Amino acid sequence: MRSLKFAAGFGALIAAVGLAAHPTQAQEPITVGLIVPLSPPGDPTAGQLIRRGAELAVDYYNGKGGLLGGRKLQLSVQDSQGRPEGGVAAYRRVVGEDKAVGVTGFFHSSVNIAANEVAKTMGVPTIGTQTSAADITAKHYDIAFRTHLIDPLRVVAWLSFMQGKGFKRVSLVAETSDYGVGLITETEKQVKDKKLPIELQSMTFDRTSTDLTPQLLQVKAFKPDLLVNIGVGAPMDLMIEQAATLGITPSTPMLVSYDAPIRPQFWQLHPNTGDKLYFIAYYSPKQKLSELGAWFTKAYEEKYKESPVYSSLNGFGDVAILAQAIEQAASTDPKAIINTLETGKFAFWSSGDVTFPKSEGVFWHNFSPPVLILQFQKPNQDWKEADVALESGK
Repeated sequence: MRSLKFAAGFGALIAAVGLAAHPTQAQEPITVGLIVPLSPPGDPTAGQLIRRGAELAVDYYNGKGGLLGGRKLQLSVQDSQGRPEGGVAAYRRVVGEDKAVGVTGFFHSSVNIAANEVAKTMGVPTIGTQTSAADITAKHYDIAFRTHLIDPLRVVAWLSFMQGKGFKRVSLVAETSDYGVGLITETEKQVKDKKLPIELQSMTFDRTSTDLTPQLLQVKAFKPDLLVNIGVGAPMDLMIEQAATLGITPSTPMLVSYDAPIRPQFWQLHPNTGDKLYFIAYYSPKQKLSELGAWFTKAYEEKYKESPVYSSLNGFGDVAILAQAIEQAASTDPKAIINTLETGKFAFWSSGDVTFPKSEGVFWHNFSPPVLILQFQKPNQDWKEADVALESGK
């Protein structure tokens, strides 16, 4: 008995010496890659908002003692510049050099699609934070997940809105990205398939354009009932201003294809041109939050002295999902994380569980938020007080 105790004690001593001399994996942080646009031609405001949310997710889990028995969670933040090649380089860097076990933060669809082509070989999963193009999940890659609205559902929402308003002639002006071209294609398809009485005028522009006058003059000649602004970042802002300068708006209403008008600086950019603007949104302050979402909202408001918006909420939620997947898998092995993402249930900022079923078509590995169309009723109006013109997908 005495020799057994001695052996056990000696073994513990050797283990302790080994830990001191060679820190084990138990002390190593767990890295999540965050690929976001932080400079043009991407949308740097969106990138910063997503980053804010992701960083608070790290604070949340590290404040609870970390993951897998005490390992700290950390981010490797990379700027995609909104370019596909930037996204590919960033993915290779966070996975190959920084050993990320999951990658999220994607805002531009073209970046997410390009990164997924590399990810299917390197094997580390991606979660699209605010990317909607069909091919992100429609290709059914085992590594590809998403927590954002997909093109077909966005189009269903705005076609329902157009029919409800009686709009018969609609101009679509889109950037030549996967996002822009995808939305034009999907809108034309659904109008044709459903035999809707809507005449479409569709045109595109290079996303680096600094003058949309040629396209907008064609819109003015078409005399539409609605102009759909499918630009992202600077082109979206440019279209709002130039449409007003050319006298298209406000007599012809404009619908912005995503939630940029909820950002704090919107009215600084558009003090005289934002009134009566319609825009897509994915979150309402009236929406019920989970315990996780309530923690985040309080922490965000304390840190930034403003209410969080969807980009930050989803940036937080996606890192939280990866953290939960690591815990549920009891592993940082990407294959185990992928399996857990496919089969598990995850708390999110919104109420209810998030799951990623192997569904048909574009719905593969996808969780979508509700779709809202809001409208400002006066200049400088708080977006939280904007009128709800449509709410679907609840």
